[in-house]
Amino acid sequence: MAGAIFAEGGRIAAPLMYALPGLEAANNALWRAVATRLTASGIPGVPPELLRAVPVDALWRHPRLLLAQSCGYPLVTSLRDAVKIVATPRYRAPGCQGSSYRSAILVAATNAAATLAELRGTRCAANDPASNSGMNLLRAMIAPLAGGRRFFRTLLWSGSHRESLAMIARDEADIAAIDCVTFEHLRTLEPALVATVRAIGWSDASPGLPLVTAAGTEDRTLAALRAALADIVADRTVAPALEALLIDGFDPLSPDAYQRVIELERSAAALGYPELA
Repeated sequence: MAGAIFAEGGRIAAPLMYALPGLEAANNALWRAVATRLTASGIPGVPPELLRAVPVDALWRHPRLLLAQSCGYPLVTSLRDAVKIVATPRYRAPGCQGSSYRSAILVAATNAAATLAELRGTRCAANDPASNSGMNLLRAMIAPLAGGRRFFRTLLWSGSHRESLAMIARDEADIAAIDCVTFEHLRTLEPALVATVRAIGWSDASPGLPLVTAAGTEDRTLAALRAALADIVADRTVAPALEALLIDGFDPLSPDAYQRVIELERSAAALGYPELA
């Protein structure tokens, strides 16, 4: 199966998780800047182009993964032994602080609800069961309100944050938790869509989406990746790509920082709400 998805040979790099239509050129420019520095450092097998349209779970687990971006929830669950953290981007978006981020709790602009408690018995759209921003952060907010019982009338898995928002716009869902970086990108890329919703609150903060490399990546390559990311932040020629991607810089967070993600899961379970429902 892996051979059918991935070409033989060198290493693999993928776009950032916020790979919305309209950001392709910025992702490409960012990778070219990183790849040029890695090659100059003598790192072998650096791919000239980003690999797109690949299932993320297969990508994250591939032994030749050089650089990709993961969600924080699989990082501390299914990917614990599959990847190493390279760095975590600092994003310029409402809801971000340093390399932490939050989810915006969205409802339709015409919805009169002012609090999350008022949304009991409604329809929830969530992007993926393994999403920190769309599932885990929302679950932690619902747990104190649920009383150990089902909270939503219907839970709909949308497949993406953008689609969760669109489902609210189409009156197919009443609420969704949307990663604040995605929400800010959509303000620019699809303002008419964003105008159909409003935020009634924000989740707790959590470490942002980390850049990762394969668990078997050698220390020299890991150091070169971190050095390349630090260097491009000061490169004026890369500034337009970083601006388009809302990136201010990169922080080398340790795996311990992501225990916050598991703490949110455990706090919900302790309140009798182990699953978003």
